[in-house]
Parts: sequence; C-alpha cells; structure tokens
Amino acid sequence: MHLSISLLTLSTLVTAVIGQQTGNSTYKKRLTGEDLDTGHRWGVAGTDLGIPYVLENGAVGFLFGDTFSTQWPDDGRDWRSPVMLRSAIHPGEPDGIVFDSAAGVAGDGLAPEIAHNGHHGDDGFGTGTVEASVIPNDGISFAETGQQIVSYMSIKEWTSPWVTNYAGLAVSTDGGNIFTRLDTAIWPNTPDNTDPFQMATMQRDGDFVYVFSVRSGRQPGPMMLRRVRWDRITDPAAYEGWGWNGSDWGWGRPCSAILEGTFGEPSVRKLADGTWVMVYLDLEKRAIVSRTAEGPDRVWSDEVVQVTWDQELFLYGGFIHPWSTAKEGDLHLMVSKWERDAAGKTTAYHMSQYVGSL
Repeated sequence: MHLSISLLTLSTLVTAVIGQQTGNSTYKKRLTGEDLDTGHRWGVAGTDLGIPYVLENGAVGFLFGDTFSTQWPDDGRDWRSPVMLRSAIHPGEPDGIVFDSAAGVAGDGLAPEIAHNGHHGDDGFGTGTVEASVIPNDGISFAETGQQIVSYMSIKEWTSPWVTNYAGLAVSTDGGNIFTRLDTAIWPNTPDNTDPFQMATMQRDGDFVYVFSVRSGRQPGPMMLRRVRWDRITDPAAYEGWGWNGSDWGWGRPCSAILEGTFGEPSVRKLADGTWVMVYLDLEKRAIVSRTAEGPDRVWSDEVVQVTWDQELFLYGGFIHPWSTAKEGDLHLMVSKWERDAAGKTTAYHMSQYVGSL
C-alpha cells in the first residue's frame, strides 16, 4: 500500500535539522478521517494524498491514492485508488475546505475507484503487466473539451524505494466520474528504476501544459521539465524537453535537470498574479518546501520551509490548492501523513490543510 515502506525509517527521523523545526505554514484542519464527513458520507476515512486541481466546471477535485473506509489501512477494508472528492468552497474560508461530493456516486455512498487498478493483478492492458496499485500524481482539465486528465503511476512493487511499471495518463469525458487509462500515453520506467518521468505535476499556461517530473520512490536525482500543447497532451511524441546544450537553455532538446535533490511528490501551480510556485517534500530537510519563479522555464528561488516533520510527523505531499495566492497567509497546502507505532500499527493516516505564505 502506498508509502508503507517509502517513508524514511524512524531512526532517521529522530535526527533533527537545526534551525528548521518550524515552517512558514501552520495547521488549519484535518480533512479526512473515519470521524469526519468524508468517512461518514463516502467511506473516505484513511487515505493517501489529496491532490487538488481545477475541474472543467470551475470547482476543485481532490485526488486520493490508496483509500479505505476505516481510519487504518492495516484493516484493508474497501481498498480503492484513485478516488476523487470535490469542493467549491474557497480554502481561505474560516472553516477551510469542505467537501460537497464524490466522483462516481450520486449524493452519499462509497466513493468508487475512478480508474482501473490492478490490485496486485493485471493492469488492464492485456500485456500481463502486474501492478500493486495505481497512484495519482496530478490532474488537469480543459474547458474547451470538458476533458479531465489524470497523471498516475502504475506501481510494480512497494519496495524501498518503490518501483513503478510506468507513468501514464487517464482521460475522463463525464466530469471525472470514470477515467479511461490510455495504453498509448505511458512512459515506461527503466529496469533500474531511475526514469525521471514517473512522478509528474502539470500546469497549463496558454497553449502549453508544462510537466515537471522526478523519479519514483523519492530517490535522489533530477527534476525534469517538458511541455506539450494542451490539445496533444495524450501524445507522448508531442512532448518537448527543456534542455541545456552547453551554452544556453532551450526547448525541443533532451531534458536537462532543472533541479537536483531527493524529491517527494512535486506540485506546481501558476497563481493568479503570474507567480509560479513549486512545492515538494525535501527528504534531506525533513520538510515540505516551496520555491517560486517568474515562469516554468525561469530560475527557481531557493527553498522556503513550509511544514516540518516536527510539526507533522511522517508528513508527505504538500500539494498546492490552485486558488492559493501570493498574498500573505494565502498559500494552502494539502499535507498527508502516515504514522505508525513501534509495532508497525498505523496511528494516523489522513490529509490535512495547512496555511502559509510564500
């Protein structure tokens, strides 16, 4: 199950990072749990991730990975992934984010998987590929066509680091209730699990969608940048890389690393004022950090610590709510955690809202 072996060991966690115990962002509320509406209404109790993106109707969808109808994934009850909840509430409201519906179900009821998941069986393409689970990376929508696109990982095995079969795209034309995985829109992993296009976040700007990606399993390595015309996003041949040729940077080249590090799940959004924001888990700092830039292919700022492991033990994610702004106190982050005791029993598995500043 997602992250069961991908977090750093407890012995590593106890090593404090001097001067970085408190970040710019503070806790606002827990958003999922068996004791909350998400559990009561849709069986979204214990869950992974919670990636927000703007839907074609202007509301916001939240993509969850391995999800259960009980608080603890150990129970394995009603295991589903991916799952989507929706909200039209601004995250800056006094009560924070409130979910109003779930994809694939009318009103209340168990929120179903919105795309095929092999669940340790076939990935659905008839090739004999076995996948442990399907985990979303990001979502995007297009008002011109009403389509929604989800980027996902086909997980091969939850080793440390975890291994993917490939990264892929799934398409929905019915408002996000059902996504069809496309066997023509996949990026295979390498045999040594080092392909840098396995965990991807997407942001449209004009005619192009900009795609930032890293290796699976939060391994040390490069972050890459590609772009593709929005109406050709499902065609891998249409992607062009941002690369360095020895004297300058340019498009249409093999990708060069725009950053090096040990990256958790990246999240990139362009804010309303034109500021580009990148957030990810920096495993070396044990913190969710942010960077800003004037454009996707411009120089990114130094890291700013947003949430530390002292604030939220076993944290990961840090996905940017697309209605965030560059104003003071208006950066809204979706932060996940999976905490277990010394015996390995889960003590926390949920997603929370944090609020901070760039």
